[in-house]
Amino acid sequence: MKSRLLALSVALALGVSSGAVAQSRYVHANNSSYDTLDPHTVFDVARVASRLNFYDGLYRWVDNPPELIPWLATGHEVSEDGLTWTFTLRDDVPFHDGRMMTAEDVVYSVERMLAIARGSAALFLPVLDPGNTVAVDEHTVAFTLKEPSALFGSFVADLLVLNSELVKENEVDGDWGQAFLTENVAGSGSFTLTRYDPALGFIGTRFADHFAGWGENYLDEIEFRTVLETNTRIQGLMRGDYHGLDGYLAPDQVQRLRASDAVQIFEEESMRVFYFAVHNGREPMDDLNFRKVLAHAFDYDGYINGIMQGTVARNPTINPNNLWGVPDVEPYTYDLDKAREYLELVEGPIRTLRIGTLAGFSETEQAAALLQNGLAQLGINVEIESAPWPVVSSNMQDPDTMYDMVPLWKSTYYADPNNWVGELYGSRYAPTRNASAYHNPESNELLEEALVETDQARRAELYEEATRIIYEDAAGIWIYNTKWFGPYSSRLQGVRFSPVGNGQDMRWAYFED
Repeated sequence: MKSRLLALSVALALGVSSGAVAQSRYVHANNSSYDTLDPHTVFDVARVASRLNFYDGLYRWVDNPPELIPWLATGHEVSEDGLTWTFTLRDDVPFHDGRMMTAEDVVYSVERMLAIARGSAALFLPVLDPGNTVAVDEHTVAFTLKEPSALFGSFVADLLVLNSELVKENEVDGDWGQAFLTENVAGSGSFTLTRYDPALGFIGTRFADHFAGWGENYLDEIEFRTVLETNTRIQGLMRGDYHGLDGYLAPDQVQRLRASDAVQIFEEESMRVFYFAVHNGREPMDDLNFRKVLAHAFDYDGYINGIMQGTVARNPTINPNNLWGVPDVEPYTYDLDKAREYLELVEGPIRTLRIGTLAGFSETEQAAALLQNGLAQLGINVEIESAPWPVVSSNMQDPDTMYDMVPLWKSTYYADPNNWVGELYGSRYAPTRNASAYHNPESNELLEEALVETDQARRAELYEEATRIIYEDAAGIWIYNTKWFGPYSSRLQGVRFSPVGNGQDMRWAYFED
């Protein structure tokens, strides 16, 4: 059976705005560094701004709840056997150097992404082999999958297309241009690179010839600046030095910003789950009884109602509450007596545990301290190490360097349960996304079936059962689902928040006089 993307007015979907001219410069203070601009080597929300603003994918996620709209592609068809996905491309897409995009650029981008095997390649490698993407003609590209995939249509928003000729000119010793793209851009995105410094961030200038057009409202220039210290970011926004911050802030920080006339807060429901990644493959966490100790040693109410002041919702599993495919289970509770009962079943002495936290993200440090306190009352020692996100993320990619536990958020890269339960606990994603070294044949079988099943109701059943098994295994410590409180200058308009991208796609934003 063939399926085609429903007819949709691209001009309307692109959301081109109208009104008074507002040409200006936007400065965003980011709480993580931009150590590379290569769109195929990073895939985290902290560095999403460079991918969204310098590059384009075949589709794009917009708004909340997330919706896929046509972008570089105008539509697609799927073969009867579900293996071949054929996309029709726009014929009016210039790269930043003026060269027009063709299907060969898409093919090169796919092959590069798969060869580097980092970033979003973790989504594609399980279903797409190198050499199985072809240019049917100048503006048609076909992907032949290894197996039918219920997710592939959601992934193509993360297939960011490069100017193949420019990258090839700058390849060194077969490196696919990795050295070049660390600090340069070869895209077609809404902004062109003006300046980049890994210690400072980047500046982009509006690409006037972007295929989506601009209307009359736009930003001339954007800067995403690395500012690690929270108080500096907040004070800078209130003074007008910055015009936007990350939308995931502690409640006291949100209240402080609400009190400023120079700031507006956009409040949106998100699908960003806060949890502890627990290394299931290393003792003593490889013991179910000890994982139950951890699950009952965290003060959930104290964290949610005290530290977070009730601005988030308790989330008993890794899948966000407001998503389909979520089982109805009772959340783990803070109960040190129950934790002691499980601890008595654990053999041998318990070594000192190591928790890695994200520098500049106070919520992770506070969560680690709260768990450290609970475990201390059980006679278990914990050391807390704080490092910038790129360092923590790199350590999590290898089971040998992975911390015992890491408190962090799982953000929305695509709106399907696989984004959470599948990637974080499915064996096929280890160790790039499944950093917990969790492998359960029963839940894995269900997750694998859900990847090829096309019936939505059946997929929901599969995800519910797999999530229930992982919950009963206490494979992680799941704490809350987030609300996004996006702080921006009171003059900024046009921000289109989506849980995929977190309000950092700046092509629709503008300043109101």
